Amino acid sequence: MVSNPVQTGLRICCIGAGYVGGPTMAMMALKCPEVTVTIVDISVPRIAAWNSDELPIYEPGLDKVVKACRGKNLFFSTDVDQGIRDADVIFVAVNTPTKKVGLGAGRAADLTYWELAARRIASVAESPKVVVEKSTVPIKTAEAISAVLHGAGKTRFDVLSNPEFLAEGTAMTDLDNPDRVLIGGNMNESGQAAVAKLADVYAHWVPRERILTTNVWSSELSKLVANSFLAQRVSSINAVSAICEASGADVDEVARAVGMDSRIGPKFLKASVGFGGSCFQKDILNLVYLCQSMGLPDVAEYFHSVVTMNDRQKERFVSRIIHGLFNTVTGKRIALLGFAFKKDTGDTRESAAIEICRRLIEERASVCIYDPKVEANQIWMDLTAATRLDKTEVEKYVTLCDSAYEAATGAHALAVATEWDEFKGLDFAKIQDGMVKPCFVFDGRNVLDHAALRKLGYIVYAIGKPLDPKLNTNFC
Repeated sequence: MVSNPVQTGLRICCIGAGYVGGPTMAMMALKCPEVTVTIVDISVPRIAAWNSDELPIYEPGLDKVVKACRGKNLFFSTDVDQGIRDADVIFVAVNTPTKKVGLGAGRAADLTYWELAARRIASVAESPKVVVEKSTVPIKTAEAISAVLHGAGKTRFDVLSNPEFLAEGTAMTDLDNPDRVLIGGNMNESGQAAVAKLADVYAHWVPRERILTTNVWSSELSKLVANSFLAQRVSSINAVSAICEASGADVDEVARAVGMDSRIGPKFLKASVGFGGSCFQKDILNLVYLCQSMGLPDVAEYFHSVVTMNDRQKERFVSRIIHGLFNTVTGKRIALLGFAFKKDTGDTRESAAIEICRRLIEERASVCIYDPKVEANQIWMDLTAATRLDKTEVEKYVTLCDSAYEAATGAHALAVATEWDEFKGLDFAKIQDGMVKPCFVFDGRNVLDHAALRKLGYIVYAIGKPLDPKLNTNFC
């Protein structure tokens, strides 16, 4: 049952105007009209975009919510210090990427931005604050951050863990009707009062029975475990897809049969070229590092196998393209449909498309990319980082296109990397007319009508489906 707590005058600040901070705070402002919500960020262009008609991130429904609240009780600012001073509750939603150098590189979370935010809060805050971990962080981070805040600060701080469980593309729906809200805090009187204050914010629209309270360490660990379990399901069905291709079984039929078991359920049993996004791989590797640090090598190896299988799935897909095109793609045009890690988002972090492109460039293919939402600058940045080539070199092999039809013109093959709905409605007869024969389709998301494509004369490869007898499977 939803309660209606009154929190007139409550002021909330969120440090970090990205994929987590922006949508979360916008929904909070919509549902709590008497609460003032300010999102601060040091990036002037990002804040300017939030204050414009062109928001810096794409998420269905976000634009409508922001415009309904902006200038009323939702504000975007670069004045970080003022936001901190004015706030009663401070959310920290800064990036916590995987470390690239130093101890734990490639596995541990890089908490540099989190610590900088904590030190900024400590130096500026003049009255007691509730500080909320919204970024995904390792277990025991709250303890470390509390030490920084109280060591460098002039007032009292209560640190809470309130992990986000959003899926990009459905974030606004997830925020409006969450499965649960998790709040972890210290078990002392001050900590529990802080937990109650934050719970009252969410209780404006979330039934109390869905607001779970735990100790802070359980909350921090729960987020890592949740994402590891979801990714594990994806890697499991992708492993099954390899068996299906070798045996003639159909992975969708297997997934349906397995998913009808009420103990398992059907979600996250869709075979694909592999999972991506900002959370799954990062959180699993973080969990792996924690296990290794705690002297649990067998547990670490178990969770790391989920990432290994995901990497293998991307390599299998590229291998199918190369061997399907008669064991070479050198000089051949490949139309890559989609670059975002999933549909209904412009986010490319850990997108399977990046690794597909890197491998095709390595093979000296000509890759023509079309994605309806990803910005060109983002694609160039991702590919130069992945290939370790400068943009001029990458441009020798990659062309960015304004439509799927443009990308497919003169192509030897189409490769679907993102499950955008528009790809289902393409005129494949028209596309076929402009392609090099024989025409190939490699469907990495199993979203196309494969029977219809074969009827038109395409040679089709689909993840986990019986192999097309016309597809070359002789690996050289």
